Amino acid sequence: MSEESMGAPAYVVLGMVRLGARSGYEIKQAVELSIRFFWTISQAQIYPALVQLETSGMIAGRDEPRGRRARRLYEITPAGEAELDAWLRRPEPLPFELRDIGMVKLFFADELPGDDAAALRAQVRRRSAERVAELREIEPVARLTAEVGDSHPLLTLRMGIAYHQALVDACDAFEAELSDLHSDRQ
Repeated sequence: MSEESMGAPAYVVLGMVRLGARSGYEIKQAVELSIRFFWTISQAQIYPALVQLETSGMIAGRDEPRGRRARRLYEITPAGEAELDAWLRRPEPLPFELRDIGMVKLFFADELPGDDAAALRAQVRRRSAERVAELREIEPVARLTAEVGDSHPLLTLRMGIAYHQALVDACDAFEAELSDLHSDRQ
């Protein structure tokens, strides 16, 4: 399969199968417990990617229904291992995409009365503080994963904690600056 024909969702699915997620549902669950904090993938992307990967021979699937529910389980093939390895090594731009509606709203917050702008700032700060707490709860599991050889999920977790802590810190610093400005005017 050419690199142009496989997008990020297919590589996410391939990586999750490599990490042990066996069905589309398990892949979505694995994403929700790990990379969703910085990369999302929908069910509508997972299943077409599974078909694409199986058709290309990068994963092998077998039907294993549960009761009346159809279920297909997947395993990565040597070709899939090679493609994942090649993708991870491929020198290519790594664009940073940040989609944070809270930051968009903050950008336009001067349109709001002072109290409403302050409430919005507090909401964004609270969101990031809650995310820090949520990520810290995952940290023990990530440490255990690192002990068995998968250490980079711990690094990405720590980056997520640092990112959201930086947002909390920036909000706190901004509030202190505003307070100083207001006290200087009085």
